[in-house]
Amino acid sequence: MPLIIPSNRLASTGYTIDQSLRFDAAATVNLIDSSVGAGDTRKKNTFSVWLKRGIITTQQYIGAYRHNATNYQYWLFKADDTLEFTDVSGGSVIGKLVTTQVFRDPSAWYNLTFVWDTANDTPAQRMIIYVNGQRVTSFSTETYPSINTDSGGAGRASSDIRIGTYDATGAFFDGYMTNIVYIDNGALDASSFGETNENGIWVPIDVSGLGFGARGFYVDGRDASDLGDDESGNSNDFSSGLSAHDQVSDSPTNNFATFNSVYADVTGFTDVTFKNGNLQADATSSQFDHTVSTFNLPKSGKWYFEHYLGGRYTGFGICIVGQEASISSGYSFGSLSTAQGFGFQDNVVYNGNSATVTFGGQSSLGDILNCAFDVDNNKVFLGINGTYYAADNGNDGNPSAGTNPTVTTSFSLSTNDIILGFYFSTADGTSFVNFGQEGTFGGNKTAGGNSDANGIGNFFNTVPTSYLALCSKNVGS
Repeated sequence: MPLIIPSNRLASTGYTIDQSLRFDAAATVNLIDSSVGAGDTRKKNTFSVWLKRGIITTQQYIGAYRHNATNYQYWLFKADDTLEFTDVSGGSVIGKLVTTQVFRDPSAWYNLTFVWDTANDTPAQRMIIYVNGQRVTSFSTETYPSINTDSGGAGRASSDIRIGTYDATGAFFDGYMTNIVYIDNGALDASSFGETNENGIWVPIDVSGLGFGARGFYVDGRDASDLGDDESGNSNDFSSGLSAHDQVSDSPTNNFATFNSVYADVTGFTDVTFKNGNLQADATSSQFDHTVSTFNLPKSGKWYFEHYLGGRYTGFGICIVGQEASISSGYSFGSLSTAQGFGFQDNVVYNGNSATVTFGGQSSLGDILNCAFDVDNNKVFLGINGTYYAADNGNDGNPSAGTNPTVTTSFSLSTNDIILGFYFSTADGTSFVNFGQEGTFGGNKTAGGNSDANGIGNFFNTVPTSYLALCSKNVGS
């Protein structure tokens, strides 16, 4: 799907962010600063955040400065995936911007900056939205506040600042956030939070030296034991419903693959429910619902990831792009011919609805499927809980040595566009994927702490020698 604006897919910069906070819209987890106290002013503030969306087409609050049910300021993704910036005082809207642009790319990091400055003489300068350094100028709703109007919520005594929610009752954000910054009594433009690098990509910069104001804060999730810690020096710390495993390695300076919540193809078997920033997936039918990764298989190198199986009917497969019409509900990717791809399910590799490799016993909930691809040699190694299986049904596969692969493809992995597919059934439990960004599979395992050949990632099992995680630092910027 094309992006409306340039996205931050593969950002590389001298300044790095090593982590982000993962939010799950299906759970009542959020950051809420319940401390009280008036800000420096109710006429001027700036809120900026780097975020990556998980599920889409649902209303989700990025955050809010809420005094009560009739006085608030919020930042919101609407159900149609447009972006809204609204301020309400005494139950009346005093300022509101709704973009015509939509934001539907779950593979991209966005930097959003919202400016409130009613002291400005020019009406159109009193509310501003920047996306990836560009000022948004096209709106379906465009209402500006009168000069010197006080915000209904921002800067007001006894107001709560909330991140990932509005009032802790619903419409929670799903995805990732980092470098969450609020400037009290400051109207800053996007250049305070990012810059354009030599490749024309908007990338983050160090914000620690900004003047944050009395109620300002800077949260980046660097401390897994205190994910709401304010790094601004103001000690405006947040209470948090997030867990330590909600600190993940996915960030604007190292973007990891996830399940793709916008994937759709001609098969029609793609109705999957996503959670936990698109690292968790559940089927909606007893047939094989499927999705793909946000990254295709790179066309060179060695790549590794892990799939937490929901049970016997959780699967994985690959497919040459354009051949998806051959995927069926009964065997999913296993219905592909050997010239199109293959499917794995219940410890069996299938082609054309027939078993070609059998590993042994049935898959169980919580088994870890190890997926290792030697692209240059057309070799695929699949393992269960660290034991790799060969094409002759033996358990002597060795991706580190390059011997006894599970599948040697008849087509070139290095010249074809290859999707990485995953499939699920309601007959099974929940499934997870780990491309290296989160090694506990949503808290269901104890992280193994295993990194790839470049020292990147947190994998449950040992990463084969010379294999890499699917992330932007490895794929290239």
